[in-house]
Amino acid sequence: MTPTASQARAALRSLRSPAVAAVTARFFKTGPGDYAAGDTFIGIPVPTLRRVAREYEDLALPQLASLLTSKIHEERHLALLILTRQSTQGTAQTSRMACDFYLQHTRHINNWDLVDCSAPAVVGGSFLSRSRQPLQTLARSAWLWDRRIAIVATQHFIRHNDYADTLAISQLLLHDSADLIHKATGWTLREVGKKDPPLLRAFLDRHAPTMPRTMLRSCIERFPPAERKEYLARKC
Repeated sequence: MTPTASQARAALRSLRSPAVAAVTARFFKTGPGDYAAGDTFIGIPVPTLRRVAREYEDLALPQLASLLTSKIHEERHLALLILTRQSTQGTAQTSRMACDFYLQHTRHINNWDLVDCSAPAVVGGSFLSRSRQPLQTLARSAWLWDRRIAIVATQHFIRHNDYADTLAISQLLLHDSADLIHKATGWTLREVGKKDPPLLRAFLDRHAPTMPRTMLRSCIERFPPAERKEYLARKC
């Protein structure tokens, strides 16, 4: 029998926990004025979501769309975990279709956990062997989560020793106003530094004086204390 979104939704409802939901809603800043204001949680831990994703990994894209456009956070998260499985386990055509679907629905990929669990595999994996210009467009978007998708997706390139797009997109985001972008960019640049320390240091030598402090601290987290202090002391 072909699985449906309704079945997956029912499976999630059977696993929900009001107590977990209350804690999760606070953790993800769902209060008025917060970045996830109004988001709805039903209280399902990520390991459980991953188990359900394995059970429903054959959901077709229209069924995934039903989950991804849900008001319930865990339903959107489940859709993205399934899409990630399909993207990484299928053919190149499957990966391309998954990425196109993803980019058509970024208005619903609206929290850092949703971006971070999916963008490297679904977006980065698809663009590894084709033009990456759409990532530049995402990096210039007014939508916070588009910009986070752009930088986090490049982590897939880093795993293949390909750093140019990470550096280019990081430069576009140097003066971003959002702390969530500062953190993601710094974290991703730190991944470059793990594989090519001189390249990261060359980037920091050019940009550390004007880089947001949150971004810089994340970049240099693994540097020796004296070197961290020296970079943090740099001013324009």
